[in-house]
Amino acid sequence: MEHELAQLSINDEEEEIIHIPIDVNKENRGEIFQLVGCFLTASTIHFSAMKSTMANLWHPVKGVQICDLGEKRYLFQFFHAMDMIRIPLVLTPFWVQVYNVPIGLFSENLVVQLGNFLGNFMEHDVSYLGKGNKNFMRIRVQIDIRRPLKRRKKISFGGNCSYVTFKYERLSLFCFYCGKLGHNDSSCKERMNLGVKIAEMG
Repeated sequence: MEHELAQLSINDEEEEIIHIPIDVNKENRGEIFQLVGCFLTASTIHFSAMKSTMANLWHPVKGVQICDLGEKRYLFQFFHAMDMIRIPLVLTPFWVQVYNVPIGLFSENLVVQLGNFLGNFMEHDVSYLGKGNKNFMRIRVQIDIRRPLKRRKKISFGGNCSYVTFKYERLSLFCFYCGKLGHNDSSCKERMNLGVKIAEMG
């Protein structure tokens, strides 16, 4: 039987297309509030614990369903537009250490300006400022993880200029080539693309 089927030729009727209409009426299918995200860590994610933790952190109005898509990607299904707006999946708070602040130049204004340069200023801690080999101040900022992290900032004072430098606390998966979170140097697309361009140029 299988041999006979294999010998059959494709006829015109088999090639005719069946058109399947797609219902685009939102009233019938409802609005879809979905996001795809990942965790910026090289550690293993325990799925069941993660689902419980995210629900407790976010407190979504009508709940959330989370599906594992593989390759460290997850689908977040919300059921209310407000949850899509208020849950900042691309923003995360960081404590940043600020070094080389010129002596006597610390001020609330400087702290806020540096914080807003890094992201969105939240708060600061000056308990280490002027403490010998731990002479730095800390700024807590909310950072857009899609953007490269800032390394330094030039400041001017009394006709002179210098740089303050930044060190991010508890930094996990980070690429020193492009400055972005979520991957390391060896898997950086920008670095790979540059290598391809150089190879093409010969």
